[in-house]
Amino acid sequence: MSTLTLTLIRLAFLGLLWVFVFFALSVLRSDLRAPTMGARGPIRPQTNRAPDARSVGKNGKSPRKLVITEGVLSGTSVPLSDQPVTIGRAPDSTIVLDDDYVSHRHARIAPDARGRWSVEDLGSTNGTYLDRQRVTGPVLAGLGVPIRIGKTVLELRR
Repeated sequence: MSTLTLTLIRLAFLGLLWVFVFFALSVLRSDLRAPTMGARGPIRPQTNRAPDARSVGKNGKSPRKLVITEGVLSGTSVPLSDQPVTIGRAPDSTIVLDDDYVSHRHARIAPDARGRWSVEDLGSTNGTYLDRQRVTGPVLAGLGVPIRIGKTVLELRR
């Protein structure tokens, strides 16, 4: 082998090593980022179930907060208003979930005119589940019924 060929092979190998190092650093940086809450509040997920009378509590009381019961943000509570709550990895989501199983714009939870809240999947890859049933369209969510998005579980509460 000539000296020129050997030098070119060494330079190519060195270039590949640097590409690997930069790739490893980018993966580490994305894994170390902490999840944050969006500025607008929670997102409304969609479900396939039929409307449930439990979405409005006794005496017509509707849910006042969305509580995260499982996942990285466990214990977080988001107050509900007349605005929909969006959930996903997008920075402008109401609830930002840093989870590999959550889509950029994953789900939305929205109120109707009667104070009931429905869950809707926004075309996510891994789906949104309301009490173990996959949501394919807007579905009414009852108080205390688990809404699973990736590794996170949320519930509507008073």
